[in-house]
Amino acid sequence: MTTQQDKFQRFQALHAAEDIFVMPNPWNAGTARMLAAKGFEALATTSAGHAFSAGVLDTATMMTREEILANAAEIVCATDLPVSADLENGFGDDQDSCVTTLQRAIEIGLVGGSIEDASGDPDQPIYAFEHAVDKIVASCEATRGQPFVLTARAENHLHGRQDLADTIRRLQAFDEAGADVLYAPGLPDLDAIRSVCASVDKPVNVVMGLMSSKFSVAELQAAGVKRISVGGSFARAAFGGFMRAAIEVRDKGTFTYADDALPGKEIMSYMATTRDT
Repeated sequence: MTTQQDKFQRFQALHAAEDIFVMPNPWNAGTARMLAAKGFEALATTSAGHAFSAGVLDTATMMTREEILANAAEIVCATDLPVSADLENGFGDDQDSCVTTLQRAIEIGLVGGSIEDASGDPDQPIYAFEHAVDKIVASCEATRGQPFVLTARAENHLHGRQDLADTIRRLQAFDEAGADVLYAPGLPDLDAIRSVCASVDKPVNVVMGLMSSKFSVAELQAAGVKRISVGGSFARAAFGGFMRAAIEVRDKGTFTYADDALPGKEIMSYMATTRDT
């Protein structure tokens, strides 16, 4: 049996290796098994993908800590790959909420997770600098010595704050606080990505599939990126295929969508893998 410590060590090794790696985002146990079968070396959860499949909005008010962790636990148990989780802002504005979330995450077998500086308040979507740093300090203290890779996220660019200098300032503070990986989703271009990577000492995660920019893995590695995730974009791609099939049947009365569908036998082969316990 693959232990949590085994997964943690493999996850650490991926971040320490010379090459970049891609960590895609399944939204349930089935998609986790399919991605594992295709040779990916680590997985991450997606709050957006899970929310859409559950029929709710991707917001902190709609997706509780219990629901997010239950989904993450299913993904953890579906494969023997290391799994990191989108843990929002720790599901609370205070440090204790972050600590509780991280403790629970470790208990269910996650070996990584991200804490962001987005508040969930539309009037003040990003925490004040000092408060954001204090939350990461508490998060680092809670995970120190545990089999867990902590990612600290600066969310400016997802909330209309195109302030690269402030984003870098926050990531540098998170770096100094002890975060293992740094992440600023929504960076606008390769120059911004290069600036972030050159400004910090820790591995940098970049998300692809959310913005119009479509950089290759090779381009991102040359810019200094260590890890690539895809957020909810794989889920949206799947839902795109679903809607195109539905619209074809409704509007044309034809069923050519089935030509591109995965054969049932192939899907069954992915689900037949031994479940990790």
